Amino acid sequence: MDLQLEKICHSYGSLEVLSDVSLDIPAGKIVCVVGPSGCGKSTLLRIIGGLERPDSGRVVQIGEPPADSINPLTFVFQDFALLPWRSVRGNISLVLEDHGIRGERCDAIIDDVLARTKLSEFKKALPRQLSGGMKQRVAIARALAVNPAVMLMDEPLSALDSQTRELLMDDLISLWSRNPFTAVYVTHNLQEAVRLGHEIVVLSRRPGVIREIVAIDMPLSERTMGDAGLEAKQKYLWNLMREEAVAADKELISVP
Repeated sequence: MDLQLEKICHSYGSLEVLSDVSLDIPAGKIVCVVGPSGCGKSTLLRIIGGLERPDSGRVVQIGEPPADSINPLTFVFQDFALLPWRSVRGNISLVLEDHGIRGERCDAIIDDVLARTKLSEFKKALPRQLSGGMKQRVAIARALAVNPAVMLMDEPLSALDSQTRELLMDDLISLWSRNPFTAVYVTHNLQEAVRLGHEIVVLSRRPGVIREIVAIDMPLSERTMGDAGLEAKQKYLWNLMREEAVAADKELISVP
């Protein structure tokens, strides 16, 4: 299933956040969205996922989600959103229980996503027993359990230290390489964007408009930290954003 954003505009009262955003999100690709603070990245993600309605424009689903997709549009948040009293297995089963899936089918789905996210031996652990990286693996496993057509990822690695972030990027690349998924991935981190994105959408400062879409043709499996080509792309993205990032920072500071 492809997504098509058509002329999305959105404001909060008199504050215009997004203006005339049109974008194609092809199936089986990771589209990263970057831009200065306050440019509307997370708002755009919520609009795509149906948590907010745009003032104008629309999000069009082209084609059908996978036949076994339980929840076509599924979020992964930066704060993990795990229930502290449920085990790893219980947190994953919750999204299946909400759709009436129990018993052997539920067990099979959970066992599959635990194996894919390297969590099988931690299935009985509670969130308080897990590191930040492990908690985010649980959140990703929970999203995969409903076999979404599109994963909507809102800065999923921003709460993690740099070493754990590297490991999680490797995990996401491994997951995608074995079974390509579609994702819209919002991030402030340009290194994440060039490591994970097939396309990188650069938004301007508020109101966010698309300044440029930067494609990275290198296969995900070949992208490594320190690669000269990726570092050049990262530098190019920063040069696109630098002046607006400074201006946006001053705007945010001045907001009461």
